[in-house]
Amino acid sequence: MILRILPALLAAWSAFAAVPTPRRYFGHEMGADRTVLDWEKVVGYFQLLAQSSDRIRVEELGKSTEGRPFLAATIADPETLRHLDRYIAIQQRLADPRQTPAAEAEKLFLEGKPVVLITCSIHATEIASTHTAVEFAYRLLTADTPRQRAILKDTILLLVPSLNPDGVDIVTRWYRKTLGTPFEGTAPPELYHKYTGHDNNRDWYIFSQAETRLTIAKLHNVWHPEIVYDVHQMGANGARLFVPPWLDPTEPNIDPILMQEMNMYGTAMAADLTAAGKTGIAIHGVYDFWTPSRHYQAFHGGLRILTESASARIASPANLTPGQIAETALGYNPRERSWNYLQPWLGGTWRLRDIVDYQLIAWESLLYNAALHREDLLRNFYRVGQRQVAREEPWGFEISASQRDSGATRKLIDTLRFGMVEIGRGAGGSAVVSMHQPYSGWAKTLLERQRYPEDRLYPGGPPKRPYDVTANTLPLLMGVQVKALDKPVTFSGDWTAPAPAAGPLLAAADTDSWMAVNRAWHDGKPVWRDPATGDFSLAARAGWKDLKQPRVALYQPWMPNMDEGWTRWLLDQFGFAYTGVRNREIQAGGLRQKFDVIVFADQGAAAMENGFARDAMPEEYTGGLGTKGADALREFATAGGTLVFLNGATDYAITRLGVAAKTVTPRGQAANTSEFYSPGSLLNAKVDTRSPLAYGVPAEIAIWSEHSPAWETQLPVVARYPDTGVLASGWLVGEKVIAGRAALIDAPMGAGHAILFGMRPQYRAQSYLTFKLFFNALVE
Repeated sequence: MILRILPALLAAWSAFAAVPTPRRYFGHEMGADRTVLDWEKVVGYFQLLAQSSDRIRVEELGKSTEGRPFLAATIADPETLRHLDRYIAIQQRLADPRQTPAAEAEKLFLEGKPVVLITCSIHATEIASTHTAVEFAYRLLTADTPRQRAILKDTILLLVPSLNPDGVDIVTRWYRKTLGTPFEGTAPPELYHKYTGHDNNRDWYIFSQAETRLTIAKLHNVWHPEIVYDVHQMGANGARLFVPPWLDPTEPNIDPILMQEMNMYGTAMAADLTAAGKTGIAIHGVYDFWTPSRHYQAFHGGLRILTESASARIASPANLTPGQIAETALGYNPRERSWNYLQPWLGGTWRLRDIVDYQLIAWESLLYNAALHREDLLRNFYRVGQRQVAREEPWGFEISASQRDSGATRKLIDTLRFGMVEIGRGAGGSAVVSMHQPYSGWAKTLLERQRYPEDRLYPGGPPKRPYDVTANTLPLLMGVQVKALDKPVTFSGDWTAPAPAAGPLLAAADTDSWMAVNRAWHDGKPVWRDPATGDFSLAARAGWKDLKQPRVALYQPWMPNMDEGWTRWLLDQFGFAYTGVRNREIQAGGLRQKFDVIVFADQGAAAMENGFARDAMPEEYTGGLGTKGADALREFATAGGTLVFLNGATDYAITRLGVAAKTVTPRGQAANTSEFYSPGSLLNAKVDTRSPLAYGVPAEIAIWSEHSPAWETQLPVVARYPDTGVLASGWLVGEKVIAGRAALIDAPMGAGHAILFGMRPQYRAQSYLTFKLFFNALVE
């Protein structure tokens, strides 16, 4: 007997001995108090694992936004790794039931292996999962338990140690800088992703960021994983860990099979955590399953599993008394036992290592259950595709060849295609999206108008807060005409974009014109603009004005501001030159000699005025614009400068700079009321097309409203809400509050202007239609 098992024991010991331990490599255990990781070291460790074990392959998929290696590890038994191409082929065959008859699929169910993609630390202050990735990979490569053997034999794990490598280093740098100071454990005073900060996991249908595109193009769309497990952290004063089932509402185009499987795997993970003695496990709480901005794979045949672990103070322990535990949370009470929160955690010391321990159990549970249900996962993956292909209502969608904005139209179609939607060429060069394809639900979700369910905390009470936003209708966001088709239309081949018109004329309605204009300015060439239509010319034309390149400044507060990051992304993408300005630069005055336009992204007036308090951050990051800043901004506008305020920042223009408008919508904490609520919706608006701000924009548009203001005013109004029928897509409570009110104001200030956008015109890289309003504000 001993002789029979000796070779296996020796092989296991050899593997164990060859693979370096995390402690030996990093100098500390994963999750140890006050330890953070450098991305370079994480990369080095995974590369060393690949050199030391035949159970892992490591690939650099590309570079992050700031140029760091973006990694994925594939972990399975050696025999599986030797035949990865075969398993990818199986996944691709099962992903498209039109190409795979049922009889062939039955054979593939027996041969294939479910693919599980685990993604870590997209939010860089949520550092634990990268620690967990290191330790879990090491355990899978060295341990020899029945569960781990089953995982290696019957699943394929794709492990991304971080979806945000740049953020890993940003947070590590800040944590070490403040370690041992009163500011230990705080978040850094900058976005932890160059452009998006926390919004980087809201990018999963517009695909604007490098990390999103790498993950989709090289993992999701190649491997078609049956499960995607997104590992997160949440606040410290509630449950210790959340796992599905999800709260209502759930997006209606997601297949019920997937929703049931998410319930099943989530509760299995909760059971394993409880069996391991872990308390504070919540299910069916806090997180709904509505927006596709976080759920790409659920529209592509796979499960999306989320865990949210209670956070420590980055890597420092958090000490909570029973009185510091929250009294309420969506879906459960953190202080009381309930069916979905059976063993409350009522205080104590909570460490980074506690988070790692909970995650290690959750990861193994998910993978082991995937191995146990290997055939069922594959069969249901195929079955979901069959149901998508069989969709009957609508038959499809048609995108007309005749559009105001060819650039936005092409962007919409390219976005759908990046998500694996097939688009054919219809009559007259139109683009046709048939619903008889594996990802018809994805296309339908992005092309139709959303009707978010009316949901109150109790009958007659305030609205129940959605976890994110309620609308995602790309045709409205981009200003592209799309119609649903009840009957089949003829189409063939793949749609191709028409060749762009040659010549010096550029239409104001075409978003791409702005790229050409900025290229011309960058090359030192003049640009002319028609004062009647707003069209551009790169050659002189009689009666047209010589359009000068604006000197643009963008306010950059020390309080990290995602909307400011999205604004920078937009300016960079379209080629605008700009300068970031901080509080002291504004307070110093003399702004008109340097700039023509100063932009303020969405931020509350008090935060702009006061910034961080002195006890919240080191001295150099505290304070806001203050009285000196307000005086300098008035001086700038009076001397002919333009101030542009987006969404919440408009309150600063009214309350600190004296713009004569009365806000009719509740602001701040009062925004979630029974009288008015707009939690990320698309609203109809009428535009005064005579205004230079409206060049290239139609008379009726949809604008992005997210707790956005509306006004009563006698000032020039460029856009206002209609008297009825305000909601275009999503959810709106209290239409009467904003009906007929102003949504975009052009307020004279001396020789200059203050332009108030009651919207986010550059919303998360999506709102191509209102990009033009914003661009016009910069040059007009």
